[in-house]
Amino acid sequence: MYLVKTPRLLKWLYPNLIWDAGPGARCIYLTFDDGPIPIVTPFVLNILKQYNAKATFFCIGDNIDKHPDVFNEVKNAGHAIGNHTYNHLKGWDTGNETYLDNFLQADKLVASSLFRPPYGRIKRAQIKLLKQARPDLKIMMWDVLSGDFDTALEPEACLKKVIKHTEAGSIIVFHDSLKAFDRMQYVLPRAMEYWSKQGYTFGALMP
Repeated sequence: MYLVKTPRLLKWLYPNLIWDAGPGARCIYLTFDDGPIPIVTPFVLNILKQYNAKATFFCIGDNIDKHPDVFNEVKNAGHAIGNHTYNHLKGWDTGNETYLDNFLQADKLVASSLFRPPYGRIKRAQIKLLKQARPDLKIMMWDVLSGDFDTALEPEACLKKVIKHTEAGSIIVFHDSLKAFDRMQYVLPRAMEYWSKQGYTFGALMP
């Protein structure tokens, strides 16, 4: 069970986390979690290039170590990079010091002030520890969860939900992962075509 649109109550309960960019210019913030992965991440980069779009990639440290060439492709294309822990740890199920150490292990590779907790699950104590270790840290959540990771969700339904809930300033989560690829590769180009025709631009989150 997951919510496509983040409720206002959750944003109110965790005001120190960043959920969206707020109203204003017609800009959408595409983000991609769990890479870098061969085939999948380059596919995303190609689609973004077609629309002269910038995005933000929240990378798993272990995947950076496994696929440094793909990671360099992301950086060389001028996209923003964020930390997604080294081993994709779920904060609720992980001890605080272990979580911090895993974050720091990835930070050596990512070197970014942007962080997204895997699954969006993080304890308040972990937030405090991470910000003590890195005072400039921005914990980036989302306004729209695409659901591309949901293997029971048809690509067409995924596309409809993403378009329905996206608005100016939305931060949208996609995944450049093998699990999500069937849905993401269908949704991303079609959604970007639709949004472009609606006059939206695509920006990277600012470190």
